[in-house]
Amino acid sequence: MELNTRKDFEALMHKILQPLLPLYSPGGALLQLGDTGVTYPRRTIGMEGFSRPLWALAPYWLGGGQPGPFAEVYRRGLAAGADPDGPEYWGSPGDYDQLFVEMAAIACAILEVPAVVWEPLAENEKQNLARWLNTINTHELPHCNWLFFRVLVDLALDSVGMPCDLPQMERDLDEIDSWYVGDGWYTDGTPSIKPQRDYYIPWALQYYGVLYSVFAAKRAPARAERFRRRALEFGRQFAFWFDENGAALPYGRSLGYRFGQCAFYSACVFAGLEPLPLPVMKGIIVRNLQWWMEKPIFDRDGVLTIGYTYPQLYMSERYNAPGSPYWGMKSFVVLALPADHPFWSAEAAPLPRMPELYAMQSADLLFQRLPDGQVNAYAPAEVEQNEHGQFAEKYAKFVYNTRFGFSASRSYVQLEQAAPDSMLAFVIDGYTFVRRHSERFQLLGDRLLSQWSPFAGITVTTELIPQGRGHIRRHTVQSDVACTAYDCGFAVPKFCDGFAAAAEGASAEACNAAQRCVVTGQGGGAGVIVDAWPNTSLYAANTVIPAVRYDIPAGACELTTRVESWSR
Repeated sequence: MELNTRKDFEALMHKILQPLLPLYSPGGALLQLGDTGVTYPRRTIGMEGFSRPLWALAPYWLGGGQPGPFAEVYRRGLAAGADPDGPEYWGSPGDYDQLFVEMAAIACAILEVPAVVWEPLAENEKQNLARWLNTINTHELPHCNWLFFRVLVDLALDSVGMPCDLPQMERDLDEIDSWYVGDGWYTDGTPSIKPQRDYYIPWALQYYGVLYSVFAAKRAPARAERFRRRALEFGRQFAFWFDENGAALPYGRSLGYRFGQCAFYSACVFAGLEPLPLPVMKGIIVRNLQWWMEKPIFDRDGVLTIGYTYPQLYMSERYNAPGSPYWGMKSFVVLALPADHPFWSAEAAPLPRMPELYAMQSADLLFQRLPDGQVNAYAPAEVEQNEHGQFAEKYAKFVYNTRFGFSASRSYVQLEQAAPDSMLAFVIDGYTFVRRHSERFQLLGDRLLSQWSPFAGITVTTELIPQGRGHIRRHTVQSDVACTAYDCGFAVPKFCDGFAAAAEGASAEACNAAQRCVVTGQGGGAGVIVDAWPNTSLYAANTVIPAVRYDIPAGACELTTRVESWSR
């Protein structure tokens, strides 16, 4: 797929959004794209579907794109959805309401293109919409990136002379500031409660901070400059999360937003920030979008599905509705750039030269870049205890890889259903137990140490040492019970060209025409092939996992396993 000029980006946006046009409700305020459920009602699901395309449409209109049929849909929809007496009213929000999330896209559209989404409304329609948006100031919000939604709404209401709460906006901004942990990084809430670093930093905290620095440049120049300075620091590190083939690291929650992974760099380009040279940022954006467009992420009607590289519900969160994937349209904020902006004429440049090993202290990740371009990220399993779901899979595997992805368990009743790739999995009475979080860890320049407990009476200290084409794992196990443990490598796709898998002695290997993973026990163990259940891997519907099986005695023992991988 050619993706270089403004016309190319416009064409891609239309390709993604055009299938939605016939699916809007008669009044335009609701967009129901599927039948799966989430934690909020059907009316809110429809409102989410309505709001999220605006992340691309508003910048497109700002950059000179033709209003077209979408502009008419949204003019009618904004009026119908905010009309408390109308059949398509979005509803009166309560505390912690998902509707507050969706207000952010409307707020940004008002800030970017009031001539398209605000000025055509009748006076009573403006009053209804402003009154509905202002409810965000009268309810409780989770103390995380949601506070930025209220900031954006208050900026938008103030920009069109409607009632808002600017003192509340300043309090929210001060709290967001308190989450800053250095080197450009935030946590998504109080660091001691939500310590993990994941994509919510670049696509929420940093993204909205960069937008704020544009929208509030004159109102609050000092705060705007602080957000810009932090984005510059962050952007120089965030490049480590990308593979030269365009893939971004599959790690953490909300991966169903897919090509939202490159949205931060799009926001930087929109704001005139260059944490990396403009051609390098364009290269990251272009290759990531191209990588995603090669995957079967759309259904037969052209609608985005819930999943990662294919439709897959096991990895989804309880807040992933059928319209949720369109949050990824935030990457199209570059369409706000004028036709003569240098971004459109720049050549997409490769990633800058990076060290083979890099300890990203502010993200608690150790990055390894292999000669064939693979990226390994060694993780400490430092996560909040109030889980959103499958945090063990999304944060606690030993290593995350851009070419192999990872697996989301179907259940822990059977090893094959648990699909514990990149984990040391203990099997006790038929149940599988893995690292969920670390009691303590230490990130050094060349290795990562963690202490964890998969089960009462079992303590493990793991040392991960990047080396050669992979890494060494050294586990010291203290167990009150005799059991079995499987030290697992990456999930390798099967039912494809060149597939083969075998185990011999203390080694197991799985490969296909494009990939290979070898796992070897050093000083003991027996190689095995775990036939993972279908649709557990985020990257392929059918996989096997090479592993080494160890007999764990009651008492203390030490295990050493080498994991190596190759990819074309």
